[in-house]
Amino acid sequence: MSAVPLARPSLGPLPSVRGRLVADAPLGALTWFRAGGRAEVLFRPADTEDLATFLRALDPGIPVTVVGAGSNLLVRDGGVAGIVVRLPASGFGCIAIEADGIVAGAAALDRTVAEAAAKAGLAGLSFLSGIPGSLGGAVAMNAGAYGAEIADVLDWAEIVTRDGTTLRLAACAFAFSYRHARPPPGAIVTRVRLRARPGDTVAIAAEMARIRAAREATQPVRGRTGGSTFKNPPGAKAWELIDAAGCRGLRRGDAQVSEKHCNFLLNLGQATAADLEALGEEVRTRVRAATGVALEWEIRRIGRPLAEGAGR
Repeated sequence: MSAVPLARPSLGPLPSVRGRLVADAPLGALTWFRAGGRAEVLFRPADTEDLATFLRALDPGIPVTVVGAGSNLLVRDGGVAGIVVRLPASGFGCIAIEADGIVAGAAALDRTVAEAAAKAGLAGLSFLSGIPGSLGGAVAMNAGAYGAEIADVLDWAEIVTRDGTTLRLAACAFAFSYRHARPPPGAIVTRVRLRARPGDTVAIAAEMARIRAAREATQPVRGRTGGSTFKNPPGAKAWELIDAAGCRGLRRGDAQVSEKHCNFLLNLGQATAADLEALGEEVRTRVRAATGVALEWEIRRIGRPLAEGAGR
């Protein structure tokens, strides 16, 4: 799809693209919380070349923020300044099966990649079925579940840098640690290769079923949630600390700490991003007072509070 240059008062004329540029685009509806503000400009590139060409031509002073499937994301109510990039499945969702792995676009859902591997009889990627969101986001935060994480299976990732350079990086370049990665500043993951191994399809299917059942039994998977809210501190589990601090079921308006799994926040209907973030901070305060542990956010929070974004 072609597009004419889009101008915003604070951004000036923007480069033409083959994808889509949308001004004042709502982002809250794209997140699993269904809450939050707008993007000054939302860019959905047609493909990697479109993304790289746009970034090369973009004023380097304009901020660029990348969002994925919105599963582990809180967009503050004042919105996000500059360009927000969201890779569409149409250009970044392909999955290719290889003898000992999978090559997939960054917009491919983790669950879909796990299912493709299972169908092909490839073992070692079932844990992805327990991670909400897309593959690019999983790499960017070293997502993990059920005893495995992206760092365990990543061979390489292709990225586009803020200046429009395309690179293929080995896994070691990301300096992975627990729920954290350090790619080059401003890098956008576009495609990855994950290692796998031939396995028994029956055993793989059974493992996938076990993970699905465990999620259904222990997590509020049908609620408006952002997944795990806080990282597990060394030697402890965040949910146990939250429970011990008396926060299970705690509410702030329509924002609630899940009673089913208290490391999950829920939007019960009309919660704002401010409600959800304030509730999370209250949980952190109570946990620190009760246990001395300072919980770290796992949910990514972007943008500005409403007061700062008002009048834009």
